[in-house]
Amino acid sequence: MSERFNVTNEPIAIEDVVKKVEKREAGAITTFIGTVREWTNGKKTLYLEYEAYVPMAVNMLAQIGEEIEEKWPGATTAITHRIGRLEISDAAVVIAVSSPHRKAAYEANEYAIERIKQIVPIWKKEHWENGESWIGDQLETTAYPEGEPNIEAAASTKGRGAECD
Repeated sequence: MSERFNVTNEPIAIEDVVKKVEKREAGAITTFIGTVREWTNGKKTLYLEYEAYVPMAVNMLAQIGEEIEEKWPGATTAITHRIGRLEISDAAVVIAVSSPHRKAAYEANEYAIERIKQIVPIWKKEHWENGESWIGDQLETTAYPEGEPNIEAAASTKGRGAECD
């Protein structure tokens, strides 16, 4: 299963992610492509940087895939998240879900992106025209008191995912 869940420094090949979920039983494949936007809350973004505790991030992505298979029987999920420097319009995450029916594929895909934001230890730093800041967890509910994520803390706090700081 783990070959379907990846964290990479390289641009994401969307078709490669989709191919990981193709199967004869599938009546639908949905994809979600999360991209770097130029404007956020009135600030012009120049580029983003993502960091991750990669071994744990991959395990958490696989956990999301297992959750989806339990909630939507017959669904298969593949997720690739990019780290490093990303320019405007670059794909940051690609999620593909196949299932026998379209409704399950849509629902499972939305579930996947929400769970990524909740549990996967991936951190985002926004670079604007007038400064930069680590945003906090992907839900943007936890700030970093030291100004940046603490990957060592994430490594020692297994199972807490993106809540680690």
